[in-house]
Amino acid sequence: MRAIVCESYGPPDVLRLEKVAKPVPKRQEVVVKVLATAVNSADWRLRKGDPFPVRLFFGLTKPKRPILGGVFAGVVEETGQDVSCFRPGDAVFGATGMTFGAYADYISLPEKAVLALKPSTITFEEAASVPFGGLTALHFLKKANIEGGQRVLIYGASGAVGTAAIQLAKTYGALVTGVCSTANVALVRSLGADDVIDYTKEDFTASEEQYDMIFDTVGKISVLSSQKRLTKNGRLILGAGGFSQIWQSFAVSIASRTKVISGVSAERSDQLVILKELLEAGAIRPVIDRCYPLEKIAEAHRYVEKGHKKGNVVITMTDADENL
Repeated sequence: MRAIVCESYGPPDVLRLEKVAKPVPKRQEVVVKVLATAVNSADWRLRKGDPFPVRLFFGLTKPKRPILGGVFAGVVEETGQDVSCFRPGDAVFGATGMTFGAYADYISLPEKAVLALKPSTITFEEAASVPFGGLTALHFLKKANIEGGQRVLIYGASGAVGTAAIQLAKTYGALVTGVCSTANVALVRSLGADDVIDYTKEDFTASEEQYDMIFDTVGKISVLSSQKRLTKNGRLILGAGGFSQIWQSFAVSIASRTKVISGVSAERSDQLVILKELLEAGAIRPVIDRCYPLEKIAEAHRYVEKGHKKGNVVITMTDADENL
């Protein structure tokens, strides 16, 4: 089968299209024919080995798992003899967790992995675009105990996590303010944001507005300045917190009642099912910036690494619409 192999850390050109062995399912595994995957911030950071501490977990000099890719949508090709939840022919979507492997024609994973039947209302490309941003946003919003009526500010509202967070926060009945650049104001409004702040024209930390929750999806806000815009028992979510933000968050936690929520989001199959149901109900929708064929994945990585994508960038393995 075809696979994108990353045998060393570096620029997008380290990604190479090669032929590798097709996986064979173990007793409790399913093999999925991948029809679409996606490129997100986690992918390019792992490819680059940046920040350096990621190498302590994924390989000091090169990735331990050379086939990257953390999300996918496709069709179950084969199942192990003890599999009971899925059957060949099932249209599915999911996330691979730390095993990766979705940049390939086929992937094998446990039936108890973060895997669910594909929403019937969307395409395979759209389904592949959902798990990264959707699961991350849902994890942090639930961890912060989001409730109806709360005022929630989402910084980086036009990215994969941001576009999902806006829509999910609205399903809880929150009043949402999105922060994005001028080019993305219309998109953010179309997703349901009650208010939009163009960060090229206005600094939300300089206003007098107060929020019950501030969700930084891109790791770019000042923790100390943002804390001043929170209500007395407000929550600050650092969905992509860097070292500077983490250190600032310690000071904020000690000096105030602000609860800072950070860390790695937990990918869970029950939350993927929640996303599936919301998609089928039309309560949320996928947001795709552009699609690339598998052989142009290096180009896709270059684009995503610039940090200006709207929603998600999808990789198509074949003409996915033929498999609907």
